[in-house]
Amino acid sequence: MPSMRAAQISAPGSGFEIVTKTVPEPGENSVRIKVQACGICHGDSVVKEGHYPGLTYPRVPGHEVVGTIDKLGPGVSGWRLGQRVGVGWYGGPCLQCDACKAGDYWNCRRPLTTGISFDGGYAEYMVVAKQAVAAIPDELKSLEAAPLLCAGRTTFTALRNSGAKGGELVAIQGIGGLGHMGVQFSRKLGFRTVAISRGNDKKDLSRKLGADIYIDAKSSNAAAELQKLGGARVILATAPDSKAIAELVSGLGFEGQMIIVAAPPDPIPVFAGQLFGGRRSIRGWVASRANNPAEDALTFAVLSGALPMIEVFPLEKVTEAYEKMISARVHFRSVLKIGD
Repeated sequence: MPSMRAAQISAPGSGFEIVTKTVPEPGENSVRIKVQACGICHGDSVVKEGHYPGLTYPRVPGHEVVGTIDKLGPGVSGWRLGQRVGVGWYGGPCLQCDACKAGDYWNCRRPLTTGISFDGGYAEYMVVAKQAVAAIPDELKSLEAAPLLCAGRTTFTALRNSGAKGGELVAIQGIGGLGHMGVQFSRKLGFRTVAISRGNDKKDLSRKLGADIYIDAKSSNAAAELQKLGGARVILATAPDSKAIAELVSGLGFEGQMIIVAAPPDPIPVFAGQLFGGRRSIRGWVASRANNPAEDALTFAVLSGALPMIEVFPLEKVTEAYEKMISARVHFRSVLKIGD
């Protein structure tokens, strides 16, 4: 049987192991992907630390995957061998709930998660349901496309569906893997864009990415600064810091909304009075399960030039790549280069 290299976690809290595994075979309505690149996302920490209910080990993480279709399983149409495709967080329908049994896969009640429900992209090959596959535009390189499958897709769809109109004030909290994409998308979507981070080390870069205004949350009251600007129509919270998110709620304008796309580990201490004034709201956001949002984000990235800034690592340096991501030392997204 043909074999492949993969980086797996054998138990919660354990380190990455480079192992040799049998190349998987695609089942019905699935495709096998020869992986070229895989982004490393904060969401992969739920595999590393065992924070996902029902997770079984060993498990190969990775849900920002780009590669070429290597083999088609029975019943697959609409895709071809050699086609370059991507896979994000959504890993396909469960095929067991009432919606799936009725053929309504997009309303699946227990959708699969790439790199959690099944082995993901920290490997030379992976198998995924055809419903989870998105086409990659020719204009995008595989290494730069990979982070767009999660970080890009999430921030783009959150802003596009926020209700904000061109010219309105949109603030991006946290200028990291998600935030640096959020700033670019906000600017390209026509919003008056504010970048918020602690310290001034990201001020110049934020400006280059498209921010009209930069707020140093370390030396000033960021919520008060937003109010001086009239209050934010939207604040996109991309850094998982409960205290920082809570403090920023008061920076929202009338009917402004805080959209959280990176989950803090602790509860967010918000007082009701912060919401009553100006009819403010807080919501969480994940991109929908259908492929269109991923392909829309990829297309918009091509048209607008909004691309991720990445550091590239070979599979053998997965531990270094992960540690730089989890400690926020990567500039701004770790990507594994796995194949050609």
